[in-house]
Amino acid sequence: MCGRGVKLVADVPGMPPTGQLLVGLARLGQAVRMEAWRNAGPHHLSPLQADIILLLHGRGGALRQGEIVTALASTPPTVSDAVKVLRKKELVDAGRDPGDARVMLLGLTPAGHDEAARLAIQSEKLTDAVSALDPADFAAMLRGMTHLMRELQDRRAIPVSQMCLTCRFFVPQAHADPLRPHHCDFVDAPFGDAELRVTCPDHDPA
Repeated sequence: MCGRGVKLVADVPGMPPTGQLLVGLARLGQAVRMEAWRNAGPHHLSPLQADIILLLHGRGGALRQGEIVTALASTPPTVSDAVKVLRKKELVDAGRDPGDARVMLLGLTPAGHDEAARLAIQSEKLTDAVSALDPADFAAMLRGMTHLMRELQDRRAIPVSQMCLTCRFFVPQAHADPLRPHHCDFVDAPFGDAELRVTCPDHDPA
């Protein structure tokens, strides 16, 4: 066995299944990153600058720079440089934390919110590719991705995401319906694997 539940195929040349999957994930990541570069927009944003804007917009309020570093799995110098550029572009501003005057809080300016709305529009190329998946394949892929993210989070390899699997409102396999077996206590409704969330504004850590 390789890992848990992944069987190695004998006498097949090349990388084992786990390696094949990791290479595939890397290729998908490259595609997403390339689209981010193409979507630099009028402010010529780097992917990291765009990620910071979307993070601030998604959190609905100002954040400390250290919180941004943690959420984006980056480094303090890299985030600091990106924030400086965003402030020069008047997309992000900074203010003192009312609870600690030594700490700066970063938030979006009105122009930053406008840019976040532009960035929130998904790439047509990527969206069309995902939409072409068979519904069962889509559900299986989303389910597998959330479980893989959970495993990586448990190993502190990626930041904790606001997803169903780590939310106190998520009740897995609560219903007999194979298409909608899970239950969300927040909205009090059943849902299926194809509706799993990897980020949700109503997330409450379990």
